[in-house]
Amino acid sequence: MAMTDAARPDGALTLAGGWCWFDRVEVLERGQPPRIVAVSDLSAEQIAPLSAARPEFGGLAMDAPRIMGILNVTPDSFSDGGRFLRPEAAVMQARQMAAGAEIIDIGGESTRPGATEVAVDEEIARTAPVIAALRAGGLEGAISIDTRKAAVARAAFGAGATILNDVTALQFDPAMAGVAADLGAPVILMHSVATPETMQDDPWYDDVLLDVYDALAARLAEAEAAGIPRARLAVDPGIGFGKTLAHNLALLNRLSLFHGLGVPVLLGASRKRFIGTIGAEAEAARRMPGSLAVALAGVAQGVQMIRVHDVAETRQALSLWRAVTEGGAR
Repeated sequence: MAMTDAARPDGALTLAGGWCWFDRVEVLERGQPPRIVAVSDLSAEQIAPLSAARPEFGGLAMDAPRIMGILNVTPDSFSDGGRFLRPEAAVMQARQMAAGAEIIDIGGESTRPGATEVAVDEEIARTAPVIAALRAGGLEGAISIDTRKAAVARAAFGAGATILNDVTALQFDPAMAGVAADLGAPVILMHSVATPETMQDDPWYDDVLLDVYDALAARLAEAEAAGIPRARLAVDPGIGFGKTLAHNLALLNRLSLFHGLGVPVLLGASRKRFIGTIGAEAEAARRMPGSLAVALAGVAQGVQMIRVHDVAETRQALSLWRAVTEGGAR
């Protein structure tokens, strides 16, 4: 149970080496009601994945919240499709985002509900030149490639990408795990079901929290078996990917659960449909206030990376959140 209150009791432990602390945990078991257990009643083995500091990910220390700026080089993304399809527009947007984001996440294929697959050559043509232009222009920060295809990932890393962000957790392309291992890439494994075309067709879970947790644990094990060290892995519960509004809220309410996997956690909820539903805003580009609220709720649970469209606004909100919470520390 992640806390940021300045009144930290003796015996409380730091969560994942970050800015939150905990002195008790909520135990979730299938078919059983949740129960609260004090950290003093946990074994060292149970405490370790929750309290251990996370190693650097993609060259970034995980001891503070990191912002990942979204750059969709697509004609059909749900929020900003077409705005940055031209390479010059994409490069300009990335440079602007780099002022507030530690990671620029570049994608050439929309994965919104109902989206269709983009040919590999087209996806490479949309993304690799933008990455190369950013590196040629002097951008030194982390660049992630948002793709589920091995050939696209290889081309992106050849152009200067440093992180792989796969919405299918290396499951869509049988060659992806091997390529990621060969590249030495830090990899974000996101939970999703089916494909973008069908993922919102009546998604169902026995227990969304434990089902997503177990699925990500299995994908971490598969990635390690493929030769990707755990120190190069992070997870994303996949808000909005094969989830109803109720599923999304259940995951957001207990995001700190995923620290139990022992790797950095990324939250990507920016401008998504559930924000529009709850906030009564049909236009995705006008969901910034709700997106900020969700992002800060994730940071309050110790999430190390937040993936957002509105970088400058998120940076301002995060700076104020940290000033308030850390200013009261004793």
